[in-house]
Amino acid sequence: MLHNRLLIYLDEVVRCGSIRAASRKLNVASSAINRQILALEEDLGTPIFERLPRRLRLTAVGELLIDHVRATLRAQQQLNVRIADLTGLRWGQVTVATVGTVAAEILPTVIQSFRRDYPKSTIDVRMVGDVLTHILSNEVDVGIGFDLAAPPGVRTVFDIPVRLGVVMAPDHALAGRAHISLAACVGFPLILPSQAMSMRPILDRAFENFGESVQATVITNSVELMKQSVMRDQGIAFLTEMNVHEERTRGELVFVPLTESQFEPLHLRAIVKSNHQMNLMAEPFIRACEMHSNALLSNLTPSVPEVDLHQV
Repeated sequence: MLHNRLLIYLDEVVRCGSIRAASRKLNVASSAINRQILALEEDLGTPIFERLPRRLRLTAVGELLIDHVRATLRAQQQLNVRIADLTGLRWGQVTVATVGTVAAEILPTVIQSFRRDYPKSTIDVRMVGDVLTHILSNEVDVGIGFDLAAPPGVRTVFDIPVRLGVVMAPDHALAGRAHISLAACVGFPLILPSQAMSMRPILDRAFENFGESVQATVITNSVELMKQSVMRDQGIAFLTEMNVHEERTRGELVFVPLTESQFEPLHLRAIVKSNHQMNLMAEPFIRACEMHSNALLSNLTPSVPEVDLHQV
């Protein structure tokens, strides 16, 4: 609408790392994008990209410029939301940085329910390695993940403790217990998370006293592979009750809490940038995520709250 197409071109070129890749995504001729960038560099009197053999890299001036570009695009998006809300269209986009577990086990139901109330909304979900970095760089509206830090400039919107426990097949020898000690697990083949996952340091500290008696059959950063491996009798796994909600409902897996006090719960958190005007559609979406997550832990039927955007 009010913004120049050049802003969209610049943002996409930075995301893609090349003009050619951006042109394919935007369905715009690469020559047209390049021509506008060159004209902008001439107006500024300095390059905004370093042209490397395989990619473009922002110069110091380019870094400043892209912050302004993205702030302008976000402001335009917020204006669109306000206009759409006034006209009853409920239009808008929410951009989320998250991890694979949240994307697979929480967001599908949230998005389905949310879009029933906001049918013209778009949810842009990005699975990333570092959620906090994407919040700090203003690339997304909200970050959702486990044990996310909230340094100065970042605010935690919700914090939900999620128990860690042992996951096994229904016919496993330990499946009938109300609680399980770590010592009882050590004698069985174990399916462990990789070092990249937030629960691995907790398990490493807990297993220190057991030494070589710990037998790992599978080590992975994929929760889905852990669950499938348990179903195929490759061992028992350590996951949260939220990770196996659907499988427990279908009777495919059993979750038993651990007795050890050192197993602090993981914390599912949503974080946003502080002192930053939030996208109006982000607030009801975050509330929907919080409500659905709590519902998963209480075995309730989740629903999406109706939010008056004028009060956000």
